[in-house]
Amino acid sequence: MKKLLAAVFTLTLFISCSSSDKDAPVSPPKDYSAENDKEITDYLTKNNLTATKSTTGLYYIINEPGTGAQPNASSKVTVAYKGYFTNGSVFDQSSASGVTFPLSEVIKGWTEGIPYFKEGGSGVLLIPAHLGYGSYANAKIPAGSVLIFDVKLLKVN
Repeated sequence: MKKLLAAVFTLTLFISCSSSDKDAPVSPPKDYSAENDKEITDYLTKNNLTATKSTTGLYYIINEPGTGAQPNASSKVTVAYKGYFTNGSVFDQSSASGVTFPLSEVIKGWTEGIPYFKEGGSGVLLIPAHLGYGSYANAKIPAGSVLIFDVKLLKVN
């Protein structure tokens, strides 16, 4: 009986001390900045586009600046958009009537980029991963992806 108890105790100790996946250290998120920047500049060159780069790494093209109200990072807006990758593959698209949301509840690239436009404005946001979903996959979007959005700011609500 003592041997059985000793075996059970040893087994319990072994199991409690052994590492499991949930206890494994989490690796830090991968920094895709350099490769995303190259992917964006290659895309711009290939498509003969000129964009402005912000201090955060967001690239944007203003096709129409718009003439209405200009949102800020805490505004609620209605935007019509098409989201795609640099290879042209579309991952999301709104209807022409757009989608309404607070800019404080979307990816950083939108929070920063949409305020470059006034109501009625349109253009393109080229968003590196650190301003999108980072090193995490999200539905149809692989980790580390550059996201491109054709946007039209319909309304600042």
